[in-house]
Amino acid sequence: MTSAGETPAGARRRVRLAIRHARERKGYTQSAVAEEMEWSLSKVMRIENGEVTIAPNDLRPLLGYLGVKDRAVVSDLLAAAKLSKQRKQWWDAPQLRDGFTPALRQVVQFEPDATALRHFYPQVFPPFIQTPAYSRALLASFRDELPQNVIEARLAIRAERRERFASRPNRPKFYAILDESVFMRAIGGRVVLAEQLKTLLDMIERFSLRIRAIPLTSEAPVPMLAAFEITYLHEESAEDAILYRERDIEDQIVDDPHQIRRHREIFERLWQSIHDEAATIDLIEHHLKNLSDV
Repeated sequence: MTSAGETPAGARRRVRLAIRHARERKGYTQSAVAEEMEWSLSKVMRIENGEVTIAPNDLRPLLGYLGVKDRAVVSDLLAAAKLSKQRKQWWDAPQLRDGFTPALRQVVQFEPDATALRHFYPQVFPPFIQTPAYSRALLASFRDELPQNVIEARLAIRAERRERFASRPNRPKFYAILDESVFMRAIGGRVVLAEQLKTLLDMIERFSLRIRAIPLTSEAPVPMLAAFEITYLHEESAEDAILYRERDIEDQIVDDPHQIRRHREIFERLWQSIHDEAATIDLIEHHLKNLSDV
């Protein structure tokens, strides 16, 4: 049911999942829904993917077609649809628009609802942890693929995400797995890396971040996966989470519970077989000292 604390993003997710589940129960394809509602197929796909909101005037006949008749359920979903369209948020700012992919937009919309985050980054620091200088140096490596206005917008988005994460009074639990090579890869140069390592140590202490590293000498199998983030909403269950995967300049959102459980299992297997938090801090301090000694 719609609650006073529900965010527009949470309401949108609830509506789109209800639509998708009702369609699947009926055995209808997205094409069949599009034909019946006289919509384009892309509109149906974007609604179910969470890329756009659905207007209450569109939702009511759609629910009827999908067999959702219970008045209380219909009323609740209509209220959620209205909530999902309320007030602009920081990610709607015109200067940030070019920096968002559809998947990234969904991630930042869900972050205010997040209760736990699990990040796996085998090559670079996660966006929440990146310093502005590190982010700029990293995104500069994509200047042949991304226009400068997109790079600037993404830098602003990362800065906003960092600030909002740091200022939340009820910050979500944060767990991250990084490869040791991340602490050695001097993206932007040694000065930038040293600042990044100092910032990471400070964030671990101030925000109780739980970071574990895969040491270069580890015998633990490193999964051949791209960077991913699991965002848990309210409860740490696969049914109440989204998976964000990123490779190069491409990304995607996955809300399939099977895939989310699989990534969580991989994360947990690694978490138990690599450096613990204390050993990881020692490793960060070791690499920071090496940078300072040169």
